[in-house]
Amino acid sequence: MPRTLIVTNDFPPRRGGIQSFVHALATGLPAGTVTVYAPAWKGAAEFDARQPFPVIRHPTSLMLPVPATARRAVSIATEHGCDTVLFGAAAPLGLITPALRKAGVTRAVALTHGHEAGWAALPGARTLLRRIGDEVDVVTYLGEYFRVRLARALSPEAVSRMVRLAPGVDMTFFRPGAGGGAVRERLGLNRRPVVACVSRMVPRKGQDTLITAWPQIRAQVSGAVLLLVGDGPYAPALKRLARRLNVSDDVIFAGPVPWPELPGYYDAADVFAMPCRTRRGGLDVEGLGIVYLEASATGLAVIGGDSGGAPDAILDGETGYVVNGATTVAKRVTELLSDPAKARAMGEKGLAWVDREWREELSAARLAAILAG
Repeated sequence: MPRTLIVTNDFPPRRGGIQSFVHALATGLPAGTVTVYAPAWKGAAEFDARQPFPVIRHPTSLMLPVPATARRAVSIATEHGCDTVLFGAAAPLGLITPALRKAGVTRAVALTHGHEAGWAALPGARTLLRRIGDEVDVVTYLGEYFRVRLARALSPEAVSRMVRLAPGVDMTFFRPGAGGGAVRERLGLNRRPVVACVSRMVPRKGQDTLITAWPQIRAQVSGAVLLLVGDGPYAPALKRLARRLNVSDDVIFAGPVPWPELPGYYDAADVFAMPCRTRRGGLDVEGLGIVYLEASATGLAVIGGDSGGAPDAILDGETGYVVNGATTVAKRVTELLSDPAKARAMGEKGLAWVDREWREELSAARLAAILAG
């Protein structure tokens, strides 16, 4: 059985979909076969103490593919007897693969997410991505959108070794009845129709599109509330937009919530929406959007943006809708809030789909097969 060193900039306690994905993969591997090398973050010591595997922290909050990082990775791999390396993101840390191979690592796997699509579009970065693809044994991809984008940058041989690996959902954690009633009571939502968006607050995620659409939605659905969960650099601008559109009373900024409480915020909603969009000429796109699958696992109909791999996480017209722009967002949100039976039916289809194709156990099994070669 391979012993795997996971080298990653994306790992809790830092929040985010990629961080959750990499952590879930780590915990899904057999006990005693995993070591993680990740940056230092506030709260890391407490988090690491709860993990079933050793986590070695880099001295700073960012790891770059420089000789010092390579030496630390080699030292950790040697000390822990690791013969396999998994890069939490191909770029840029995959560039240290040759150093690890010299130290005895025989198999290297590099995950890709949304940002590698940006690398594939830029001449200098594309050259580095091509080098990474040639040096590792497998480059994974989330879905067809990214496979096509990445294939343009990789050599034909590296393309032939690409394998799909998408995140899975812990259905014992994200589930209907996960505490939504308590969240509604705490926030004073009572029986009001609620749309939730769980995400980092950055322009790509589209919270501003939801706020812009809210006057139209409120005019047609009495008492409708938008529940925004998360934080980020775009939060002040979003709050100003809500005030300018005079919808502050109907938009709740819940901020970041502790991980154990997160399912309750999904469960408090009637519909989930994150109308993400592509920005910067295709350099800033949604990788997949695990939040759509978490919402489906909680039994919600979902509304997502047509960006990158986001449509892969929605069966358009069955588990929810793929949308583009505030007008379409307003139309679909109004439709689902006005027809609770339809929203519930879509949520039930989404729950069954996640159970069939997106369970965390399936993702873990796929990774184990990839690492084993």
